[in-house]
Amino acid sequence: MVKQLNLLSTGQVITTALHTEMQRSYLEYAMSVIVGRALPDVRDGLKPVHRRILYAMHELGLTPDRPYRKCARVVGDVLGKYHPHGDQSVYDALVRLVQDFSSRYPLLGGHGNFGSVDNDPPAAMRYTETRLAPIGHEGMLTEIGEETVEFIGNFDNSQQEPTVLPAQLPFLLLNGCSGIAVGMATNIPPHNLGELVDGLIALIDQPDLTDEKLFELIPGPDFPTGGEIVGNAGIREAYTTGKGSIVLRGVATLEEIPAARGSKRRTAIIVTELPYQVNKAGWIEKVADLVNQGRLQGISDLRDESDREGMRVVIELKRDTNPQEVLQNLYHQTAFQSNFGAILLALVDGQPRQLSLRQLLLEFLSFREQTLNRRYGYELGKAENRSHLVAGLLLALSHVDEVIEILRQAADGSTAKINLCSRLELSEVQADAILAMPLRRLTGLERQNLQQEFEQLTEQITLLRRLLSDRKELLKALKKDLRSLKRKYGDDRRTKLIPGITETRKPEDAGTRNRLAAADEENSQSPISHSPSSEPPEETILEFTHRGYVRRSLANGKKPKADNGLHDHDFLIQTELTDTNQDLLVLTSGGKVYPVKVGDIPATTGRSPKRTPLITMLSNTAQGAQEAVINRCLLRENSAIAQMILLTKQGRIKRLSLEELTNLTRRGVTLVKLKDDDELLFSQLINTGEHLIVASSGGRLLRFQISDQELPIMGRAAMGLQALRLRKSEEMVGCVAVSGAGELLLVTQEGCAKRLPAAQLKRANRGDLGTQAIKFTSKTDYLAAMVMVQGTEEVALITNKDRVVRIPSQTVPVLTRESKGESIIQLNRDEKIITVVPVRSLS
Repeated sequence: MVKQLNLLSTGQVITTALHTEMQRSYLEYAMSVIVGRALPDVRDGLKPVHRRILYAMHELGLTPDRPYRKCARVVGDVLGKYHPHGDQSVYDALVRLVQDFSSRYPLLGGHGNFGSVDNDPPAAMRYTETRLAPIGHEGMLTEIGEETVEFIGNFDNSQQEPTVLPAQLPFLLLNGCSGIAVGMATNIPPHNLGELVDGLIALIDQPDLTDEKLFELIPGPDFPTGGEIVGNAGIREAYTTGKGSIVLRGVATLEEIPAARGSKRRTAIIVTELPYQVNKAGWIEKVADLVNQGRLQGISDLRDESDREGMRVVIELKRDTNPQEVLQNLYHQTAFQSNFGAILLALVDGQPRQLSLRQLLLEFLSFREQTLNRRYGYELGKAENRSHLVAGLLLALSHVDEVIEILRQAADGSTAKINLCSRLELSEVQADAILAMPLRRLTGLERQNLQQEFEQLTEQITLLRRLLSDRKELLKALKKDLRSLKRKYGDDRRTKLIPGITETRKPEDAGTRNRLAAADEENSQSPISHSPSSEPPEETILEFTHRGYVRRSLANGKKPKADNGLHDHDFLIQTELTDTNQDLLVLTSGGKVYPVKVGDIPATTGRSPKRTPLITMLSNTAQGAQEAVINRCLLRENSAIAQMILLTKQGRIKRLSLEELTNLTRRGVTLVKLKDDDELLFSQLINTGEHLIVASSGGRLLRFQISDQELPIMGRAAMGLQALRLRKSEEMVGCVAVSGAGELLLVTQEGCAKRLPAAQLKRANRGDLGTQAIKFTSKTDYLAAMVMVQGTEEVALITNKDRVVRIPSQTVPVLTRESKGESIIQLNRDEKIITVVPVRSLS
């Protein structure tokens, strides 16, 4: 039996503190990810996996003039020799080097399906073929064999691999790079080759070149998918600080579509370019969803007519639709306008550093100068060695009789070598070359060829020594190489630069201009100040509809009619008198709140009843999450109300101080933490001491007082407490605040309703079962809504068939808790009431 090793014996256990071991292990892991996986080298712009792919293909001889080879062969070589990781990760990196919509100047060429801008996956590696692209071969690998870069052992020391490729162009800026490491990330946009070469040459000629001159030569990124860059503030910030947000837009034109006989011609928006890294199929689906949800108005048809010639997405518009308004909505609600968050982070001497554009260019020039010194030093050594040999051969030919005599008298080769060195003053290397010289070299033609080679070598040595000794000559050669590469591979800019965002806006559309300016700064979570604006406030009226539209009109102007501009099944539910400096808080079902400046809402006149979807005023985060607006409220100065109640579908309730709603960001903040299957249903402004009534779908009502004992104030990260104990399949359907007399309107899904005086509900404790406040006429019926009604106001009953019925609340009878409700609406088959909305008047 084999004796078991006692690894825990004395002297084999090293006591280490847990936090010390965790810190050391995590730092080693972090540095491994930063240096060996996620971040590119500032010199050649490559991550290790890309560098290993290119070098493995160079070793396989897959040059641009050779046939394509299966990608599976390349991936196998990379895995077996240099990169012992997953084959799919290597293949994904290889695919990206081929895709012309991902890389501005692809380093690899490919045959087969390598994916598309629609996010279609590439074919399997056994089907696709690849080889080096001309710019990848010449710009990266032609100097690899001239001792220009250092080599190290691979993972098992069986092969040698380069630590960096001798790049002749700044590929980090040419193709850009993105990567997420531990605690840091990089996102470098691609650029135009010609502009970068011009900038490099300018920096060589004028090392103290100003940023303004440099930015004129390199005005901005150049993305492979084209598009437009709006404004230069983000570019300048990224180029000077190494971090900035660049606003990108797609390119669209207007066309007239031939119509059928007897009908008017219609306008269509033709999209030919999308912002960088935007999925075309996903973008089209997003536009279609917005149209179906009613958030994007004026579009009648949407189709993709893209082919091998290029992109073409046709958006047909309805008659009398303003194309510019549709374009503005596409910019704001979809990825047709997006922000590219540039982070110029790369490895410099193995250390991650955030660099400016100038620093990136200077780092490349320093590396290129070092590479040329090593290359010319290597070439000089080769030329001097060859010149030394040729000089010995010429000396031997000029003394051919003496050489023959020495060879004839020598006993062996060693003796002949010694005699040649002593009598003709040759080196051992020269003597070996003479002894190995064939007899054909004794001909006159060979002598002439040797003499010509010696002269060429002498000229080459002189040139190389001048390049190595004179930095100005070296920089001239560097510029010559750059100009040569620019002539071969330079092309026109694809991405257009638009100087300012206001040039594409209508001058009178101030609200739209302000919204898009806010969208441009969305990545910078700058807080919105609640202090009064420097501009004088303007009294204004806000009108909100049930379907989420808002309209702003001047209080001293001609007020639009209440029903103007409303779509089918929509109605006015709230009107507020405020001013343009106030903040409107918009709460969504996802438990978040977003601020909207009242002055940013587009103003309308009496002749223009058009309304704006309120959701479009929020950030892209809210629109992308498909959250519904559940409430809107104004933060009024000197208001006595200082708290807000939040109630979720599953009955979680919390009290929040309004101080939590100051200094909000455009991205919004989370007010209540929700479970996966829960959502925020109700919010209510309230003061300490008031009473709150909540209702469940089972018809139970609970009334309790707002106090620190019953419902303490919580922070934004809290989930809340249970308001009412819910039975299985029950959910919350109402939440109202009462401070005195009032009546509750209870409506069931089958159309029965009654008014109940709030005074009939006795005070209880939060978390109790509550009181049964209505009896149902059938077992399938349940309470659909509970709202507070006052006087003769109207309420709107909304059914699951999207039918809206408005009735005066006073027509509903007042009954006791024990009674059933009376039928107030005739429902069709399978039709049920889902909610009740009070129609409010001017407050």
